Amino acid sequence: MRAATIRAIWAPNPPSASADAANPDRAMSTTAAPREKARYTTGSTMRHVLVLASTSSIGLVAIFLVDFLNLFYISLLDDPSLTAAVGYASALVFFYVSLSVGMMIAATALVSRALGADNRAHAREVAASALAWLVLVTGVATLVSLPLVRPMLALIGATGATAEVAAVFTWIVLPSTPLLGLGMCATGLLRAVGDAKRAMYTTLWFGGVILVLDPLLILGIGLGVPGAAIASAIARAVMVAYGLSTLVRRHDLIARPTLAAMRRDFGPLAKIGVPAILTNIATPVGNGYMTAAMAPYGDAAVAAWTIVSRLVPVAFGGLFALSGAVGPVVGQNFGAALYDRVRKAITDSLTISTLYVVAVSAILFVARHGIVAAFGVGGEAAELVLLFCDYLAITFIFAGGLFVSNAAFNNLNYPVLSTALNWGRAILGTVPFVIAGASIAGAKGALVGFFVGGIPFGIIAMLLAFRIVGRLGPQQTEIPAATPQPQASIRN
Repeated sequence: MRAATIRAIWAPNPPSASADAANPDRAMSTTAAPREKARYTTGSTMRHVLVLASTSSIGLVAIFLVDFLNLFYISLLDDPSLTAAVGYASALVFFYVSLSVGMMIAATALVSRALGADNRAHAREVAASALAWLVLVTGVATLVSLPLVRPMLALIGATGATAEVAAVFTWIVLPSTPLLGLGMCATGLLRAVGDAKRAMYTTLWFGGVILVLDPLLILGIGLGVPGAAIASAIARAVMVAYGLSTLVRRHDLIARPTLAAMRRDFGPLAKIGVPAILTNIATPVGNGYMTAAMAPYGDAAVAAWTIVSRLVPVAFGGLFALSGAVGPVVGQNFGAALYDRVRKAITDSLTISTLYVVAVSAILFVARHGIVAAFGVGGEAAELVLLFCDYLAITFIFAGGLFVSNAAFNNLNYPVLSTALNWGRAILGTVPFVIAGASIAGAKGALVGFFVGGIPFGIIAMLLAFRIVGRLGPQQTEIPAATPQPQASIRN
């Protein structure tokens, strides 16, 4: 696909002279609108990916930290059932987070493509449609779910007083789901427009508010678990206020939503968003099976798996950030038909991913005995944690390849591949490998099987990603010259 073809696809119908004459405000906005260059279509792709990944990592680490402190403050109430209640409620809320993540991925992909194709007017309309659909979908899902909170908690195993506390937490947090979605989508749109720093600030505002309010509401005022829920809801509102105001005031990236634009953009958004939602649900399914597989080997095995599963997001959070970082770079260059830069962005991301995993694995190896001591485990539990730090952490090289490839698939119109590979990894790469490993070496074999089973899917994902970018078209390293065409900038 040539640059002219992509521009033709994205370009709106040029406004006629008579239309501008009849609407002077429109004609004025056409000439006065600020035009921001698509940032990722020039310069080092390696640098762009590193900046996006590092700033995103800081935001993710902040969220992981406040989540940990949230549970820590609740644990100070000396009632284990309260900690369990938050765990059950968080598991329930995860589905709604997946809805938001899916919409964020779709919005980021489409807006970055439009910006890369130098069609800012369309980017603004897509951003507005994505936010409107996000509020509508998450709002309806929340309204339908509120009366079903108790049955859903019972379905995942919550009972008695723990279930009641979890229900209260969920009823407070769930109505703020549209706010969470708007905040997450705002961070994605800020990355799409090239503002990695303020995308990071958006998540830091979220974490900062919880950091201040959690001890105040949970312990100071004595609200307990409901205090944690209230702090979370307030933090979501602050995140939205900062993120959306930045998009509107600094970047002028959100048009006024219209029904016509929402109808037009529903298909493209759903084509990427629905597979992305399903993709995000696959990981907890695989982890849940692993938890059940370790249970027959006793509390020590489950404790070890719990420690490992908590280590993973902290140690390898940079990989999760990287998967979000490469998307806008690929999307903008794909929109601009700079296919050589698309290939380079993916190659650079895989290089960064590999070096990152090697470095983190080395740190885990050196710190392995300290980690075991910090969690106070011994015997079989310690042996399983040491097994992960010694040998299994390095397998995340292939998980990183899968994450980077997922971002490429979502931004190059192959989102279903992400869904297929992630569900393949969660089922075919988990169940038979864990069963085989357990039959050979018990809990240790199950742990080895879980991580080794993901290797083939990482390799397949990387091969498919390079095959797809290899078929994009002739290599180009500069933005092709575009025929000037008038574009109306709709200011709100």
